[in-house]
Amino acid sequence: MEIRNIAIIAHVDHGKTTLTDAIMTQCGHADEGSMDSNALEQERGITIYAKNTSVMYKGTKINIVDTPGHADFGSEVERVLRSIDCVLLVVDAQEGPMPQTRFVLKKSLELGLKPIVIINKIDKPAANPNLTHEHVLELFIELGAHDSQIDFPTVYAVGRQGTAKLDLKDEGKDLMPLLDTILKHVPPANTPEQATKPLAAQVFNLGYDNFLGRLGVCRIYDGVINNGQNVLVKDINGGTFTGKITKLFTFEGKKRVEVAQAAAGDIVMIAGLPNIYIGETIADSADAKALPAIKIDEPTISLNFLVNNSPFAGQEGTFVTGRQIRERLEKELEINVGLKVDFSANDYFKVYGRGELHVAILIENMRREGYELQVSQPEVIVKNVEVEAGSAGSFQDKDGKSYMKLEPFEELTIDIPEEYSGAVIEKLGKRKALMTEMKTKEGLSRMIFEIPTRGLLGYRNAFTIDTKGEGILGSRFIEFRPYAGEIQKRETGSMTSMVAGKSLGFSLWNLQERGRLFIDPATEVYQGMVVGDVARGEDMEVNPCKGKQLTNMRSSGTDEALLLTPPYKLDIERGLELMRGDEYLEVTPKNVRLRKKLLTVLDKAKARRNDGFK
Repeated sequence: MEIRNIAIIAHVDHGKTTLTDAIMTQCGHADEGSMDSNALEQERGITIYAKNTSVMYKGTKINIVDTPGHADFGSEVERVLRSIDCVLLVVDAQEGPMPQTRFVLKKSLELGLKPIVIINKIDKPAANPNLTHEHVLELFIELGAHDSQIDFPTVYAVGRQGTAKLDLKDEGKDLMPLLDTILKHVPPANTPEQATKPLAAQVFNLGYDNFLGRLGVCRIYDGVINNGQNVLVKDINGGTFTGKITKLFTFEGKKRVEVAQAAAGDIVMIAGLPNIYIGETIADSADAKALPAIKIDEPTISLNFLVNNSPFAGQEGTFVTGRQIRERLEKELEINVGLKVDFSANDYFKVYGRGELHVAILIENMRREGYELQVSQPEVIVKNVEVEAGSAGSFQDKDGKSYMKLEPFEELTIDIPEEYSGAVIEKLGKRKALMTEMKTKEGLSRMIFEIPTRGLLGYRNAFTIDTKGEGILGSRFIEFRPYAGEIQKRETGSMTSMVAGKSLGFSLWNLQERGRLFIDPATEVYQGMVVGDVARGEDMEVNPCKGKQLTNMRSSGTDEALLLTPPYKLDIERGLELMRGDEYLEVTPKNVRLRKKLLTVLDKAKARRNDGFK
């Protein structure tokens, strides 16, 4: 049986998962549901985790890996590309190539893969498939694709309807044109000669099972792997350890099926190797060479996870101790290769991630599992790199060595109606963004900026407000560059409760004139809890529990109707965007609250006194 191994890659929301689901339906797996099976994926409409499936078409097994499109989950895509032989590059016929399109295509071309381009959503009112094809071709050339890669096959599709065609003039009936293109252009993953060679397999993804422990998803390049076989694992540093395959699975649709044997070319899942990790080579002899390591881009932001110590601590969470949070983070490291955690501190855990969404998804999963914790403000990871003495922007340490301060930069692509461009350019200018390109056509503007990751933190919400929800924003990490200087992002202060109790509508009605509120009436608050923003930019202590002074004389003329503006309800992502350096985001299974690190005036006085003694 011939095998084809492919991955579906694209920018977020260009239709990868919908297309994968349509392929599964076409090949008889309609009853297995969507590839986005995780609850958060279904709620947000995005793919978070790379997932495997397989279909049979004309006697050929096609292994498919559905990948995330958001830049924060780029590490999921990077490791998958090493395990497959071709990529299906999906591009929206209206939006054209976006930042993550460039990122995933660049990685694919560097590995020598020859993509098949799928121009999707050609049924959109503003779709322009021919122009999109030209832009994709320009992108290939710009990224340095060689001749055979530039001569890519193109398929036009409507993933939602499950139709594809090779020519825009054709009538789309089903996905057979796409599947036939895959059989024609994707090289077979297996040959008879490969099965006779010594075993060589590489882990490109990890899974976890409560009964089987850590699971490794592997591509078998040579040889045969058997259930119960003793194997040798070579790690990326040259070390080796032995183990035994206790369970061996292949994929049929979304289901994993236990098998006794799997041969070269197939993608399998194995159990029994608790210390297996991404990029490690599985062999059957000590003489085998380790396969090239799978490189994954490093994290760009960090924040601290702490035990919740607010006045409401322990009221809602099931797992509240530092030991429980530590165990949960250690478990996350089993499968989340884009994440790093420093456990060396006594009172907090420093977590490193690829972006705000990357970390927010982890926190959201933890709170749904019953964890209660608080996190600090996200900060970008800044490097000090040694340079030649006298270099521009460098500084010297006490030993006389010269260093330069570097921070991560991102390319920001924005599509908005032309009338909003002024507000966007003004806001991004304050955040040290530099515009590199601007095109305007038929009332729509596409602008490309290069911006420090610091400047992008907390901007997405302001962008949505400034463009009234009509803008599209995408970003990708470029590189570490010289530090861009101080950035003043938040122009508002914090409205902090000075009392504990239950908030009252009358008090909130008076406070809403001062800024934007985060809470409803009848919300339990404590001293030091942030209940809103202050428009004038200074912190202000308020009493949200103050009631109306009652008198014996009441008349209709002295009472006013309380018209409360709906509050700006905090969720994890909004909280991470809004919080300041002297605040924590308190996360429980039922609530998300902002609070000051030092809750009371007495706490602040003690901190000032201690600072004075140092």
